Parts: sequence; C-alpha cells; structure tokens
Amino acid sequence: MRFLEGHRPDHDLTYDDLFIVPNRSDVTSRFDVDIATHDGTGTTIPLVVANMTAIAGKRMAETVARRGGLVVLPQDVPLQAAADTIAFVKSRHLVADTPVVLGPGDLMAHAQALIPKRAHGYAVVIDDGTPIGLVARAEPGPDLDMFSDLRSAMLPIPVLLPDTTAPRTIFETLTEANADLAVLVGADGALTGVLTRVGALRAGIYRPNVDDRDRLRVAAAVGINGDVVSKARALVESGADLLVVDTAHGHQAKMLAALSAVAGADLGVPVAAGNVVSAQGTRDLIDAGASIVKVGVGPGAMCTTRMMTGVGRPQFSAVAECAATARELGASVWADGGVRHPRDVALAIAAGASNVMIGSWFAGTYESPGDLHTDASGEYKVSFGMASKRAVAARSSADEAYDRARKALFEEGISASRIRVDPERPSVEDLIDHICAGLRSTATYTGARDLAELHQNVVLGVQSAAGFAEGRPLPGGW
Repeated sequence: MRFLEGHRPDHDLTYDDLFIVPNRSDVTSRFDVDIATHDGTGTTIPLVVANMTAIAGKRMAETVARRGGLVVLPQDVPLQAAADTIAFVKSRHLVADTPVVLGPGDLMAHAQALIPKRAHGYAVVIDDGTPIGLVARAEPGPDLDMFSDLRSAMLPIPVLLPDTTAPRTIFETLTEANADLAVLVGADGALTGVLTRVGALRAGIYRPNVDDRDRLRVAAAVGINGDVVSKARALVESGADLLVVDTAHGHQAKMLAALSAVAGADLGVPVAAGNVVSAQGTRDLIDAGASIVKVGVGPGAMCTTRMMTGVGRPQFSAVAECAATARELGASVWADGGVRHPRDVALAIAAGASNVMIGSWFAGTYESPGDLHTDASGEYKVSFGMASKRAVAARSSADEAYDRARKALFEEGISASRIRVDPERPSVEDLIDHICAGLRSTATYTGARDLAELHQNVVLGVQSAAGFAEGRPLPGGW
C-alpha cells in the first residue's frame, strides 16, 4: 500500500476520505482473482459477520459459510443454544439451502409467517420426510385463505432431483422447466434441501468455508467476565471453529488476563480478540495469545461511542496501523465496523485486513434472526447495538434487579433501529455478490490476482467530501 506522491496526509483517515488509483493490469477477468484469506479462519471470501444478536443466527451462519465467509455467534447466547446452533450449521449441506419445512396439516398462516425466514420464497411440505409439495410466499388479500391447510393449498413440485446432481445441471433443468426452485432429495427420497437458479450459479463461483471434516465453519464469541475458559472450552467441544474474546475496549488488563487464560488453555482453534485501534493495543493482544486482532472503536452504525465519549479513531488509519504491527508479529487483523459500501471492503483489504467484519448492513436481510416487519416504506427488520440498553439488559438478565437497573443507566449504542430490506438485494447472498463483485473488480483495476497483491499494489489518494460525492451514482437523473 502506498499513497500518491504528496497525498499522504498528517491526519487519520476513514474510508470515505480515500480513492484507489488504477494501475497497469494484466488481470483480464474478475474470475481470475482469488479472494480467499490466509488467517486460519478458512474463509474463501474476506467477510465475517459480526457477533450481534440481531444479525448472527443459525440461518445467517449457514448461508454465509456456504458462500465462504464466517459468522461469529454472540457472547450472550446461552451455551446450549450456541451448541444447538453450531450443530445445526455443521449438519447443513454444502450446496443445497435449508428450506422452511412444514407438514400437510399446517395452516397457510403458519407458512406465510415462516417463508420470509429464507430468501428463496417457498416452504417445502413433507410427509414422513418425503417432499410432496411447495407453498409460495403470497401477498395478503381476500383471495388468500390463511386458515386452509397446506394439503389443499400446496403447489406441485416442478423440479425434483437427486442431491448428487451437479449445480450446472440443476440450473439447466430449472431453465428448461421455467421453474424457480429445485427440490433435492437423497437416495431414500428424503428431503436434502432446495436450490434456485441463482443458487446453482453461486455454487459454481463460491467455495464453502469448511473444516477438516468437510462441514461448514462457525465461530463463537466469549466476553471477559466470569469463567471465560470454561465457556470457551464448552463452545469448542460443541464444534466452534474459532473463538473471539470480545469487549468494546480491548486494550485493558481484564481483557489481557481473559485472553491469556483462553490461549493458555490450548483449545486447538484460532483465537481472535478486540477491539483496539492502535499498534500498542495490537501488540499487547498478540502477546497475550491472539492470532487475530479485531480493529475498530466507534465506526459501527449502531455505535454511539464516539459521540458519547469522544473515544475511537477513523477506521482506515486504525486498520492500517494495526495490520502493519500484526504482520510484523505473524498475526492478522479484522477490520470491524464502518463498512457501508463494497468500496469500504476493498479499502479495508488495501489497508492490510485479512477479513472485514460486517454488522448492520446484513441486519436488513431475510437471513438475520429478527422478525420481518412492513410499513408504508416497505419491509424492515429491527437491529440494535451490543452496548445498547437492550443488549445490556439481555446480558444482565441473571443479575439482581438493582444491578440490572444500575447498568441500564449507562448506554452506548442504539437500542432499536429500522434496517430496511433492500428490495433489490433482500438476501445476505445478494449482498455478498454485491461486495465480492466490487472487490474482484478493485483487484483487476490494481493488477492484483489475490488479496495479498491487492494490499501490495494499491495506490491511494485522499479526496475531499466533494470528491466522494462525485463518485455517487445519480439513478434519478440530474
């Protein structure tokens, strides 16, 4: 990474402050670019979903890992619930998506409430494990009988294929049948999953993030209070592939003690820790046992830390400094927060991050855990920050009433924000396509065939607010 001559400023920068200068390149296609990472996470795309309760659930974990990313389960998830989620993700098919499954006696109202939990828009009706029909998502209206059972309301399955069928064959079969969805079954006729035409295309572009037993990977977070080692051990025994020791202020004695204890337990998985924004903070976490450092204080959409406290640092400069230190010590960093456009992911990689953590941007997708709501402006989900009053109340539910009330007085974060579901990109997979297309294109502009070359080759310039505004499209005309 280098700046245009004379463009390196004497102040810190965030993503909006920067532009990337195109280099001479012999990379002719986006598909010639390898965007896999090499930080021990197994990610084949540089995306990690932040450990936020409103975002990181089992559907998100399955879907993102299938496309090559990683989801970190939040620290306030009870151990048994975390173990159940890990087991669910580990049992998922590497190609077929897991549909909503209902029985023939279930009501249409039940189906319509559950179908938006998945982006493909259908529920599969099964009888004794065998798929017998489909139910499509429908708009409410006088013609929709919400009290009919699915046996009388279901649609026939247009394409039923063995789960060993190649994705390209599935795509071609769906195209010939003019159908949206293929239902895939095992040798015994039992339901394996479903695949859309776009899903079949994605299966040929992305590589799943899998462990050494060819199962999807998932990570889990622990805090720095209580018996951290026991919780960390339980999560690893349940199958967690990576641990994140997580607190808002990572450069503190309590974090270093908890991290040292977890690393010293030698649990056999990589350990990430954070958050910090300085070289010294990065060095101290690595010395305490972290192989990955989370970088970012205050850039998140749900975070009010900078406005409440004045504490934080512009994200690009924080990532660049921490990544340089980590590289010297044989470790890696994740850029955590502040990502609002695909360009921000590319700039975080340019700064030296191995992976980029995304939170609120993914909250407004069908795969996030929240319920789907509708108002006059369209569909939305509710998200909240992990230091907000709502999150603190959830984490302190076992405390005495006095202690809960005292903690609730101190809030840093938004407790309820409507995150719109983009009708053009309602699924997290749509956003992954959007981000990875931009990142691959950045690599072709900079002459890079992988992420390491992108960091090495990139030439940066500093722009004014007007320069950033100039780059925005004007879809509505002048």
